[in-house]
This record gives sequence, C-alpha cells and structure tokens, in this order.
Amino acid sequence: MFLETSGSAVLGLLLGWAAFHRLSHRLPSRLLVLSTAVAGALFGGFVTHSALDPAGLLPSLLGAAVVSAASLSLLLRPARRLRRHSAPA
Repeated sequence: MFLETSGSAVLGLLLGWAAFHRLSHRLPSRLLVLSTAVAGALFGGFVTHSALDPAGLLPSLLGAAVVSAASLSLLLRPARRLRRHSAPA
C-alpha cells in the first residue's frame, strides 16, 4: 500500500511537471498544476485500489495516471481567444 501511494504521488508530480513544461502558456500557476496532478493521482490510485484490490501495483498506477491527466485537463485554458467578426451589411 505504501508503494502504491508513493508511486502515485511521484507519478502525479511527473505528469504535472511534464504538463506544465509543455503547456505552460495554457495553464495557471505551477503550484496549482503540481498540486492538482498529485491530488488527482492519489485519488485515482485510491479508487483503483478500492475497486481492484488484489490486482497489484500496475493497475493502481494506471488508474492514478488516468485520473491525474483528467484533472489536469480541467485546468487548461483555450489556446487563443475567439474573435467574432461582424458581417458586412
């Protein structure tokens, strides 16, 4: 259980760092991104461990990665603003 928890937290940190590194122009502050990624990974690991208890470490880390990526996707802002052009009369 300790290995699953620490592995999920490290996986969340890695996913948060990679997301901020690649998409920093579309994400809020680094602290918010990293904390959201870790919280999502811990929650995903907990849910996966609760649902598939005897399955092992790999499914738990996979669930952690999925929920962490989903929670990070909620922080993304649009790449550019939508511009509305008025139609000529």
